[in-house]
Amino acid sequence: MKGQPISGASAGAVVRGGRGRRRRGAGLTAVAGTLLLLVTACGGGDPASGDKGAPGKNGAGQVANAASEAVVTVAPKDGAESVPTSGSLKVTAEKGKLSTVTVTDSKGRPVEGTLAADGTSWQPVRHLAAATRYKVHAVAEDAEGRESARDTTFTTLVPKNTFIGQYTPEDGQTVGVGMPVSIRFSRGITDPEAVEAGIKVTAVPAVPVEGHWFGNDRLDFRPEKYWKPGTKVTVELNLDGVEGRPGVYGKQAKKFAFTIGRSQVSTVDASAKTMTVVRDGKTLKTIPITAGAPATTTYNGQMVISEKYKVTRMNGATVGFGGEYDIKDVPHAMRLSTSGTFIHGNYWASAGTFGSANVSHGCVGLRDVRGAWDGSTPAAWFYDNSIIGDVVVVKNSKDKQIQPDNGLNGWNMPWSEWTK
Repeated sequence: MKGQPISGASAGAVVRGGRGRRRRGAGLTAVAGTLLLLVTACGGGDPASGDKGAPGKNGAGQVANAASEAVVTVAPKDGAESVPTSGSLKVTAEKGKLSTVTVTDSKGRPVEGTLAADGTSWQPVRHLAAATRYKVHAVAEDAEGRESARDTTFTTLVPKNTFIGQYTPEDGQTVGVGMPVSIRFSRGITDPEAVEAGIKVTAVPAVPVEGHWFGNDRLDFRPEKYWKPGTKVTVELNLDGVEGRPGVYGKQAKKFAFTIGRSQVSTVDASAKTMTVVRDGKTLKTIPITAGAPATTTYNGQMVISEKYKVTRMNGATVGFGGEYDIKDVPHAMRLSTSGTFIHGNYWASAGTFGSANVSHGCVGLRDVRGAWDGSTPAAWFYDNSIIGDVVVVKNSKDKQIQPDNGLNGWNMPWSEWTK
């Protein structure tokens, strides 16, 4: 049967004759001739050459039914348990080449693998999932085309310690052109190459997307320049079974996607005290603002809106300003940095402040009303016309450039450094 080891078997019957008594008459001659014919037909030999039909290289039936010389070996051994998720599975062939290798999990999902150029070995392209039973079916052929098969099963280990990745943006979300894929891991990672290999980010239309680690618990992905509007981005977290640090395994198998919306980049000129909003290359509006005061200047650089709040509380004690302020109802607030930089509405400063003085503690303020009820204010307009992932660029402030890991602000790192 094809796909199974072929056992050897005799192809023809062996006829043995004894000495009988010699009888007279034509009938005896005919019988003797008939017996000779039967011996020749069954034995397949050539009387002239003396070949009696014994097994050998000229016995075609013998070769056709001989066992394959190919030997298939699967590691780990059949029935093995607690198998490591990486580096354990390998299929090899001796005295032949592998023609078929299929590995599936308990749900029938295939494991992708690569066959060596010489056809003698196969390995999976990535790690296996933890706590999973796998079935292996492998077939090899020898030089004569005869097949030998091997079927085994094994079960991977059940990890005691695990990690997951918390990610942004959310599945199905439409975001601005500056939104990176940002993943924060629940445990510090000591094998970043293994973890990064378990994550796949693809874009349509296609564009190179590279990952960059910030410390040992955060991995961001982005293209070299802002995303093209309309791009569809898909992220696959194949972390189940990845050993991120000794004895700590990922337990996440997740796929999510998001869409890049229109392009909106707003530029704050801290010196001129204005913000110019540009969408898809067209200037929508220039808004008077107030930026950081001389003692508490605003960071320069490219910042991505990561959160939006119609009304929120801002307490200076949470960002190193002690009791200098505690405003319980800041309207139209949008986060630009982890350290507390926002662009938000300001109802406590006089209308004449905006466009003429920088008085904030480092945020960018726009004129607003208490309670965020008036949709005609500059702050309300900007809030309503902004989405997560939009870019706000601050320039001409007497401060340093914001750090790439302070918020979703990796755009402040040169591509040559990002891809190191």
